[in-house]
Amino acid sequence: MSPFQGNLFERLPPASEKEAAELLAAAPGLKVERIVSRGQASPPGFWYDQDWSEWVLLLAGAAGIAFEGEGSMRSLRPGDHLLIPAHCRHRVAWTDEAAPTIWLTVHFAGSAG
Repeated sequence: MSPFQGNLFERLPPASEKEAAELLAAAPGLKVERIVSRGQASPPGFWYDQDWSEWVLLLAGAAGIAFEGEGSMRSLRPGDHLLIPAHCRHRVAWTDEAAPTIWLTVHFAGSAG
């Protein structure tokens, strides 16, 4: 197996109706992805309820994340990150429509923190 090198800001997928997720690395109980959003949001009434924890880093663009039970949404800008424990219900309220929003996500088994 050879080392792989890439750049998270290059070869961005074209705009489409759906976010584009690219698997960067994986191992048992671990997955690292680059996600590119261009104005997408979770459908109304939809909540993610994942069996795994997720660490999210916003690299470019902007986004709003809502968590069930919180009165206000959390706005993210480049450099902001979140640790989302397994089964913490959340949704993407909005992403930047004017520029690509680039996320780095790490999904892992077990509890967060």
